[in-house]
Amino acid sequence: EFKNVSFSYPESSGHCVLENISFKVNSGETLAIIGATGSGKSSLVNLIPRFYDATNGEVLIDGMNVKEYELKALREKIAIVLQKAELYSRSIEENISWSKKGATPTEIKKAAQIAQADDFICNTTYGYYTLVTEGGHSLSGGQKQRVAIAGILAMKPQCIIMDEPTAMLDPRGRREVMKTVKMLNDKFGITVIFITHYMDEAVKAKRVIVMDEGKIVLDGCPREVFTHIDTLKRVGLDVPEATELAMLLNKDGIKIKKDVLDIDELLDCVIGLLEDKN
Repeated sequence: EFKNVSFSYPESSGHCVLENISFKVNSGETLAIIGATGSGKSSLVNLIPRFYDATNGEVLIDGMNVKEYELKALREKIAIVLQKAELYSRSIEENISWSKKGATPTEIKKAAQIAQADDFICNTTYGYYTLVTEGGHSLSGGQKQRVAIAGILAMKPQCIIMDEPTAMLDPRGRREVMKTVKMLNDKFGITVIFITHYMDEAVKAKRVIVMDEGKIVLDGCPREVFTHIDTLKRVGLDVPEATELAMLLNKDGIKIKKDVLDIDELLDCVIGLLEDKN
């Protein structure tokens, strides 16, 4: 929970990066945070694991101010995935063990088995490498991110924060990582907060927050948020193409749902409309 949080970087001469932010994230939510470059997204999530401390207000986890946690305990609750995963060139299992220093061999092997069983590292359909024997240097960007997430599984966090985890990936790598995010939430109930510039990723979250100039301008489910096309464009964001096309069709008198989120939904609406006319 953020309670009236404001933040300025120490070297910024008092310039407010975040201004009076208040919101809660419930256990088990998937929250996408979107906004133009410089809107305050990364600054916001960096306050949760205490990379920085709020200038004013409080950041709470389970009702307790983050400043009251020992950093080790905080890191065990909150795990971070950055834009680019850096791996050893040795076995993938060693990369997992590095993510949780001090983990027992049993814990490491269990995390490796979970990763393998849940098909977010090994997938023979796409010719992925075996989990234990191949070095991390052999993997694609998407596979490396998924190995990093496998290491996080060994830590058993309550929440994973992902700062543009797909920004440097090709479309297939992006799909791999987002499939993993969904699995972590669906199967393990892990709360996921992720920053993205891709609207087709944001629509897959249960909730979306839109930021502009250090403030929250929209907060709700994707269907609600992405109908505010004028607001989103005003703050420098795109909307899903299917959503924008549905709105334009409505403006031209073709009455279909305005809150479609992807091409499959739009296609269903158009087919239904044609069937009705026939």
